[in-house]
Amino acid sequence: MNFETFLNNIAEWATHAGLKLLAAVVVLIIGRLLIKWVMKLVGKGKMSKKLDHTVAQFLTHALRIALYVILVIIIIGILGVPMASIITVLASAGVAIGLALQGALTNLAGGIMILIFHPFRLDDFIEAGSFSGTVKDIGFFYTVLCTGDNRMVTVPNGTIMGEEIVNYSYHDTRRLDMSFSVAYGTDVARVKSILLEEAGRHELALKDPAPFCRLTKQNESSLDFALRVWVKKEDYWTVNFDLLETVNDRFVAEGIEVPFNQLDVHIANPKD
Repeated sequence: MNFETFLNNIAEWATHAGLKLLAAVVVLIIGRLLIKWVMKLVGKGKMSKKLDHTVAQFLTHALRIALYVILVIIIIGILGVPMASIITVLASAGVAIGLALQGALTNLAGGIMILIFHPFRLDDFIEAGSFSGTVKDIGFFYTVLCTGDNRMVTVPNGTIMGEEIVNYSYHDTRRLDMSFSVAYGTDVARVKSILLEEAGRHELALKDPAPFCRLTKQNESSLDFALRVWVKKEDYWTVNFDLLETVNDRFVAEGIEVPFNQLDVHIANPKD
């Protein structure tokens, strides 16, 4: 092979490679434009507007990633890179990344489950594991809660889905369960009447279902009564604190004794 032949081969290879590279660049530009166009159509579609905002955002990101992965595979094919080698490398990288990000993937799976099954939504007051608070943000990996004392708690989604979830905001109404104790010898009917009267007087207490009161236990030093009142979820604590105060004032006014722990000590006389 003389020098002229070598130059011709180099020129031919450069021309062929240049055409492939040019075609790849053209496909890249057109592909990006098509992806942007598709994403705009998806964003303006009726289906995305009907979905929950967080779910729609997650699906949009997932679709964008999938479209770019397809575009990269097409470009790799145009450049003539053997797909078998690419698949092998991607598989090996996927295993390594999966092991390194095992915790993150668990949280991602938990986030997907939250978005699909909706055990809670934004602004719901929930209890998850050892934390309770108002849901301020639901992300792919973490959920942000604002506690009653105004602390922001970031909880991994994997932890939330692995624990019991109590959603106090799911229904519009809640039942307020209260317990009151009086001394032995107190008129049971009178105590029930007082508790039901005070519950019925409260303007935020619901009339249907009606308040319920019964003697529930004869304790060691007291008679224990259960008072159950249905309220709107946003009025729960207001009614709770109000009834504690009004019932206490009513017991004092009616002369009803509230028992407290006491110990009787008898001293024996040694001469006896």
